[in-house]
Amino acid sequence: MKKDIHPKYYPDAKVFVGGELVATVGSTRPELHLDVWSGTHPFFTGQQRIIDTEGQVDRFQKRLERRAPEAVDKAEKARRRRAKRAIAEVIDDDSAADSGDAE
Repeated sequence: MKKDIHPKYYPDAKVFVGGELVATVGSTRPELHLDVWSGTHPFFTGQQRIIDTEGQVDRFQKRLERRAPEAVDKAEKARRRRAKRAIAEVIDDDSAADSGDAE
């Protein structure tokens, strides 16, 4: 390995968010000053707010409500299709067995 090409590693680097010490981690810098941290970010704390721009969220919710019955219909159609295939396979098996007995 070449000497003096790797940065110095600080195993106890301090992480500051808003001037407050929040954690210590390993880093190539002795101190990290961050604006966003998972402990204060709304997504991770469960305080996330949906910003409705020009009613986009409402339109999306309405579209989901309209498509919900279609999803049920698709599931029902798929179930019927599988049942028909199963019946067709049984009939094919019976006819193959009958033709094999005739020989």
